[in-house]
Amino acid sequence: MISDINKLDLSKRYTYADYLTWQFDEMVELIGGKIFRMSPAPGTSHQRLSGNLFRLIANHLLGQPCQAFAAPFDVRLPPGRQSAGQIDTVVQPDISIICDPDKLDERGCHGAPDWIVEILSKSTASKDLNEKYALYEHAGVREYWVAHPHEGTLLIYRLQADGRYHLLRQTPFTRDEKAPVGVFPGFEIGLDEVFGE
Repeated sequence: MISDINKLDLSKRYTYADYLTWQFDEMVELIGGKIFRMSPAPGTSHQRLSGNLFRLIANHLLGQPCQAFAAPFDVRLPPGRQSAGQIDTVVQPDISIICDPDKLDERGCHGAPDWIVEILSKSTASKDLNEKYALYEHAGVREYWVAHPHEGTLLIYRLQADGRYHLLRQTPFTRDEKAPVGVFPGFEIGLDEVFGE
């Protein structure tokens, strides 16, 4: 077991098998074999937004086969049944919604969730909008929401038939609007409840 991240060569590539041996005080993600340190513990705005959104989603899913999970929750990508020594990507989205129970095990999710929500912070914004955007698109995550707690805005990306993400609309959704959920037609989330106190 390795308990100090500073003892690792951060230029080296690692696998999920390596990841399972780490016991760091800080949380990390593994994208394409590269270690990404996660930000310090999320702030109040982040946690309030996450809690509000998770509650609204989880309430909608009551009695349905889909399940919502909040971070920390490991999502192993890309899809498939590779061994721990072959998997080189493990991320912890803020909220993951999975509708295929075969993707779930005691370690988290193995394969693409149907819907992922990431909540931006200064230290994670670039990774969420670049590396994770490309990762989720390639893995086939059907819907990707990026929420900005301080601006009170939401970007919605949906996977199209061409395998690429397209913004639902060019301007972000704001706190006085309802955001439609493509994965669950007819379900809309009032953003005043998400971004509110």
